[in-house]
Amino acid sequence: MGNNIFKICLLAFVFMGFTSPGDQQFFAQEKDSSSINYTSDYTFVDGEEIVYKLYYKMGFIWLSAGEVAFTVQDEGDQFHFSAVGKTYPGYEWFFKVRDYYDSYVDKETLLPNTSIRDISEGTYTLYDKVVFDKENNVATSFRGRSKDKAVAKEVMVDDYIHDMLSSIYYVRNMELNNMQVGDSFPVNIFLDKKTYKLNINYNGKEKGQKIHGLGKFNTIKLSPQLIAGQVFEEGSEMDIYVSDDGNRLPLMITSPVSVGSIRAVLKSHKGLKYEMTENKK
Repeated sequence: MGNNIFKICLLAFVFMGFTSPGDQQFFAQEKDSSSINYTSDYTFVDGEEIVYKLYYKMGFIWLSAGEVAFTVQDEGDQFHFSAVGKTYPGYEWFFKVRDYYDSYVDKETLLPNTSIRDISEGTYTLYDKVVFDKENNVATSFRGRSKDKAVAKEVMVDDYIHDMLSSIYYVRNMELNNMQVGDSFPVNIFLDKKTYKLNINYNGKEKGQKIHGLGKFNTIKLSPQLIAGQVFEEGSEMDIYVSDDGNRLPLMITSPVSVGSIRAVLKSHKGLKYEMTENKK
């Protein structure tokens, strides 16, 4: 289960990104609007760092498994998004994880140019660098147990395809206020040489959601439709609580798995564009 904790939590962040082929039309229409300017009014800024604490529930006990840290770097004509997931030393007797994710995205569209995963989970290792050719709708994956053993393979992909990280930051710049409870939206993600079309439900806004260690906040609740299999049971739901402010940060994620539950909770943040205001009510 240790290797699933980080992957599921990263996927949970991605489930925020309910972008779809149709969203590019919305993107173009709203690009120069006064409410959202995708070229200069991002909800994030250079130097932003957000850290999440990951928990795994075994029986009635919640175990602190590790942390994942997300950072933003402005590199001129592109952004460099990164995520680093590590287990705590006290958990590593069970399963040791060192996962590194990097995404280099175009500033105009927030679509990925290059995506890199460098993963070490127990005895399993993976290096996967993906270069996106947007003009020809081709993703070239350089994949192997390590960088020097990576083998190239070209895969045809859809228009406006995201990787795991780019989807997170893209959706943080989308307008959410026009959505109705019960609306469902797809997200297209390229992962492991395949395109995944995932759906997410919009479940409205909740005031005073308690976030351990940080206080209570106004949130937007999103619930992905999970696929039953080795990790999720039939009828399982993942809940994501996003800050209802200018930052649009995922504050807490809860998800059942086939044996237990996992939770990701915002632990710390710095370099945010907007101050996070606690709801005192």
